[in-house]
Amino acid sequence: MPFVRAFVPQSLSDVQLQAVSQAVHQALVDAFKIPPKDRFQVITRHAPGELVCAPEYLGIEHSQTVALIQITAREGRSVEMKKDLFDRIAKSIDATGAVRASDVIINLVENKEANWSFGNGIAQYAV
Repeated sequence: MPFVRAFVPQSLSDVQLQAVSQAVHQALVDAFKIPPKDRFQVITRHAPGELVCAPEYLGIEHSQTVALIQITAREGRSVEMKKDLFDRIAKSIDATGAVRASDVIINLVENKEANWSFGNGIAQYAV
């Protein structure tokens, strides 16, 4: 049930946008073992200057072409699973040619299962 927000450069083509979408989703399926049909994403393109990122942080050089990815998911996954997810996302997006791995910034936000509704105003996972 992860919810993905991806903020990407306006310069990405429709094909690249779909490749980024698929790369993030497949990484979630592989690393977090979510069901393949569990796909909820909002991807927005941004003009130059609308995505702000430090040119260098923690020894990593960033270009003007960054992708900021925020994933909201239920809590409880191990640090190793999170590291695997981040690695898969960065490498997969890099492989699309859309954005370099060093320019993929990921933020994972965790919450409880009761904080989700998938329609009809029902908290389907509330215990």
